Parts: sequence; structure tokens; C-alpha cells
Amino acid sequence: MVDVAFLLLWFKVCTPHTKPATRRRRPFNPRRAGAWALLILAIAVSVLPFLWVLRTAFSTNNALAANATSLLPAEFTFGAFKRVLGLQSAAEAVDEGGSGAQINFWLYLRNSVIFSSITTAGAVFFSAMAAYAFARLRWKGRNAVFSLFLGTMLVPPIFTALPNFLLIKNLDLLNTMLGMVLPYLFMTPFAIFFLRQFFLNMSREVEEAAMLDGAKHMRIFFQIVLPNAAAPIATLALLTFIGQWNEYFWPLLVGSQDDVRVLQVGLGVFKSQSPQGAPDWSGLMAATLISALPVLILFAAFGKKIVNSIGFSGIK
Repeated sequence: MVDVAFLLLWFKVCTPHTKPATRRRRPFNPRRAGAWALLILAIAVSVLPFLWVLRTAFSTNNALAANATSLLPAEFTFGAFKRVLGLQSAAEAVDEGGSGAQINFWLYLRNSVIFSSITTAGAVFFSAMAAYAFARLRWKGRNAVFSLFLGTMLVPPIFTALPNFLLIKNLDLLNTMLGMVLPYLFMTPFAIFFLRQFFLNMSREVEEAAMLDGAKHMRIFFQIVLPNAAAPIATLALLTFIGQWNEYFWPLLVGSQDDVRVLQVGLGVFKSQSPQGAPDWSGLMAATLISALPVLILFAAFGKKIVNSIGFSGIK
């Protein structure tokens, strides 16, 4: 302790006493002030709905109408989250203004994890193979086929929902996990474009050396290209998983039974009418928070890597 005090005293004595440099105040800039005002307004517009969801989730339905303008929870309670997790009886739910409907939360959560994981693995793998073919292989009509793939990004998914539904129905795959994942199992245009941009920027020297040693394209793809593209593939997998986790319309259309119903569809039960004649708003907002929690965790953990990989791939 004495040695530390001595060193601090010696540092103070030996350090020249200089007056701190005075910062020059910038003149008032209306454009800069306007930009800051717009930024603050945008942040407020983005954050306020999330805060309102939190406020509603921690309130009781009976007190929401009487405290409609309050920014704080009305009769603070965890009852809505208990209803979502299946920890509250029907009588307790009705007492707090809920509909009394019960959901098998853990079964729906398992189905969502299976659905998102299978579709993500299939889409990323097959898209990586297609992107390698468009970036490295030379074949007639390659650019035309790639332009056709990009053109499909302009087609709204609702246009393909009915043909896909009829195909799954004719294959007798309704209310099966295979029928739910099949339309998303193969390559997607965005994934192909994303990985193709990265493959075009990769050095060809190692691949050419492997070809001189007799390696074929499949060996080069699995042993050289994929290991070097681990970062963008992981980013694409994360983005695909988040998109599939939030998928609602197709699982609702195909999986109507409990054994294949995903979480996003199952939580829609809270939109049903309560005995008081209104939807279970607090339960619905609590369900929204719980279903969005995995996405928020993934973005918080890997958000920076996503931005860096997108920038490296040349997507602006």
C-alpha cells in the first residue's frame, strides 16, 4: 500500500502541470440539430411500441380499460406469462380477464425448434452448393439462370402458397412435419445471392492448387470452400433461422393439429374472446414477448457478426 502511494506521489510530482486544452464550441448548425431531432424521434417511435407491449404484458385485462393512458402496468402481475407457459388454471385466467384457453406451450416450442432447425439446415446447405456452382463452375446459360433465380425474389410468397398447399395435399402430407418443411427445405434466392457474393471474393489459388493435385469439385467444396466460408454460412443460418422462427402463414395453413403446431400459431389462441367480450390483450402481449425472446437473444449475441458478414459479402 505504501509503495502504491509513493508511486502515485512520484507520478504527480514528475507530471508537468499544464492547463487542459479548452475545447472550441462549435457554432450552432441547424442541419445537425435537425438530424439529431430526427434520430431521437426515430428511436422513440421504435422503442415506444416495445414499451407498450411490456406495459400490457404485465397488466391485468380487467385494469387495462380503466388505465388506458397510463404508461405503467395496470395492477402489475405475472399472470399473463403464467397463462402462456401453462402455469395458470382456467379459473385464475378468467379472474384476470383472460379467455381461459389453455395451450401446450412446450410442445409448440419443440415443434418450432424442429421446424426452424430442419428448414435452416436444408436451405443453407443446398443454397451453398448452388452458390458455388454459380460462382465457380462455368456452364452455358449460367448468368441467365442466376438472373432467373434473382427474379423470383420479386414474387410475393402469397402467390406460391396455394400451389404449394395443393402439392402437399396431393402428396398426403398435411399435418405432418415433412409437409411443413418441404417448401423451405431447398435453396432460396437470397441465400444463393448472399453466398455467391462471398464465393466470388474468395481467392482461387488454393482451389487451383487442389485441382492440380487431382481434387474434384465436390472435394474442393467440402474441404476448402465450406471451411473458409464458415462465417457467412453461420450468418446466413442465423438469418434463416430467425425468418423461419417467425413464419406464421404456412404453418397455420398446413399444420392444424397439436402434434405439429408451431409456437407462433399456437399463441394465436390468446386472440380469442374472453368472457368480458374482449381479446386477452395481456396474454397476447406476453406471448409475443416470449416468442420473440429467442430472436432477441440471437441478435444480441451475433448482431455484430451479421453486420460484418453482410458488409464483406458486398450487400449494401
